[in-house]
Parts: sequence; C-alpha cells; structure tokens
Amino acid sequence: MDLTERPGDFWRYCPKCGAESIQVVGVKLVSCGNCGFEFYRNAATAAAALIADNRGRLMVVVRAREPKKGTWDLPGGFTDPGESAEESLHREIREELGLEIASMQYLCSYPNTYDFKDVRYATVDLGFVCRVDDVAAATVCPREVAELLFVPPEELEPSRFGFESVRKIVQRYREVCERPQNADSRAPL
Repeated sequence: MDLTERPGDFWRYCPKCGAESIQVVGVKLVSCGNCGFEFYRNAATAAAALIADNRGRLMVVVRAREPKKGTWDLPGGFTDPGESAEESLHREIREELGLEIASMQYLCSYPNTYDFKDVRYATVDLGFVCRVDDVAAATVCPREVAELLFVPPEELEPSRFGFESVRKIVQRYREVCERPQNADSRAPL
C-alpha cells in the first residue's frame, strides 16, 4: 500500500461516520463526502546524525533490521509526537549508540519514502552534523545496529546506503568537508 501516491487504496470507509464516501483531493487531503471529515497526509520527520571521529572518519551504522537490513545508514530515527527533530536525535543516539550529543548543527534535508510492513510512508529526513565527546565510547544496540563503522569521507560509497535521502545527506556532508575552510578539521563542526 503506497500512502505517498494512492491514499484512496488505503482509505475506503470514513473513520468518523463509517460511510463508504472517501474522496482523495490533491496529493494529501482525504475527505468524507458524507460527514465532511478531513485528514491531511503529511510527511513523517526523521533525523540523522553525521558524527565524525577525531580523524575525520564518519560514523556509519549497518542496519540490523528491515527496511533495508544490512545496508549502511546514519544513526538516527523518527521524531515522536511532541518532540523536536533535535530532541529526537538526542534520544535516538542515546538509544542506538549510548552516546550523548554535545552539539549539533543543521546541514540539510531531503524527502524520502520508507517502506515498512507493506506500507510506503512519505518522510522528510533532516541531517545534522553532530559532535560527541568520545565516539570510542559508543555501545551499539544490537536490535538497531548490526555493525558500527568509521569511514573516511572520500571512501563513502553512496550505493551502500539503503535510503536515497541518506545518500544525498552524505553527499552534501562530503561537499562541506571538501571546502577549503574545513581543511584543518574535516568535520564541519
């Protein structure tokens, strides 16, 4: 079921009145012609951390679960209701790696789709360049992370990242790292 393109395949009966009178208007509005119920399908937000060690190598995780199990990813995850993207990133890094973020700076965002249990969700993935006090202290949560890698920016292989948005975030990071003003420390922060 593709909620990004065909919401009418998912919505048939109105959740408010039960009538079989759902209409899809445009790309995100689902409404009921019987009672006037409206639901806007907005993108879910996720945050990803770009964390470099003191040698400028980027922390990359290997996904331990679907979707895209076994592919490279950046540590992070979905923003919970009531959380800011920054709060969710602090929580996710603590849960996945046992680390505390000391500072973060927004880098960029890209749209994405996230396939989970036969449903395709629209997402917006935000990349933050983060600093932690001691990357060597990372302890992975095996439920989330199969392996933790440190990869020099010039050796990052975009095809190994499972999500297109993460490939683009990593490419943007590499571009920032290659600027002359960052020659002393390869990480933007």
